Amino acid sequence: MATVKTAAKTKAKADPKTIRTTPKPTIKLAIAPIGWTNDDLPELGGDIPFEQCVSEMALAGFTGSEVGNKYPKDPDILNQKLKLRGLTICNAWFSSFLTTKPYEEVEAEFIKHRDFLYAVGARVIGASEQGHSIQGKEEPIFDNKPVFTGDEWKRLTEGLNKLGKRAAEKKMKLTFHHHMGTGVQTAAEIDRLMENTDPKLLSLLYDTGHLVFSGEDHMAVLKKWIKRIGHVHLKDMRPAIRETAIAKKWSFLHAVKSGVFTVPGDGSIDFKPIFNTLKKAKYKGWWVVEAEQDPAKANPLEYAIKARAYIKKTGGV
Repeated sequence: MATVKTAAKTKAKADPKTIRTTPKPTIKLAIAPIGWTNDDLPELGGDIPFEQCVSEMALAGFTGSEVGNKYPKDPDILNQKLKLRGLTICNAWFSSFLTTKPYEEVEAEFIKHRDFLYAVGARVIGASEQGHSIQGKEEPIFDNKPVFTGDEWKRLTEGLNKLGKRAAEKKMKLTFHHHMGTGVQTAAEIDRLMENTDPKLLSLLYDTGHLVFSGEDHMAVLKKWIKRIGHVHLKDMRPAIRETAIAKKWSFLHAVKSGVFTVPGDGSIDFKPIFNTLKKAKYKGWWVVEAEQDPAKANPLEYAIKARAYIKKTGGV
């Protein structure tokens, strides 16, 4: 009888139903190619090929990437090259012009963008309103920042709700990227956008670097809109360069080339409370290191490894 009991116990242990599976992580880590090749400043990293970029992302320990200007436009080709390296696309920038162009024109471009992202595995779309934007112009980033009229705000919020419905058709999430040099840069402007859009149709792309560069309380924004945050960009700030940019009335791109941004753990931002707040709120989605620098001054692989180690040590991810 003892032998029978032992056999029964052994069988029970081997039963697949009793085997515990490791739960899928709710937070996934990605890195943007902007540290290797810059879409706004093609001369930065112009000599770095796509294959080097994605290979070094994987080598540094990331599993996701956003889309850069050197990435293959054919989804099948891109998917094949990413699969070889254990990477997937998590999001890609979309320039909306809802304040300056007919909605139908913006929507047509959005649908093309949406369908490409869906084909390469992304389920998040990051839009930034570029109507009147000066982020790519040689103009003082603070002095000449655009301010939307009441009518432009109406066109923006109503248009984003419509685009959000188009994203939902593919079960994708539309997120809005507040950005330096645009009409949605400050905490007050983020509030206005969020308060006048449908929570079911639009989420916030929370970017640490842009908030701190703008002079906002990044933790206050995080806590206020935590339930609407659908994507996270992690970039650090070098405050001395920010102060110089303000004093000398630099453009956004001049500040970037001068090193105003860096990867988490290399600047002045304390990311521990950011990580803790996101985890406490049970945030599900991507944390994306997105720190545009001149790769000739800041070796992309070196900084990617530095960022990955910091996130593991400080955020436990």
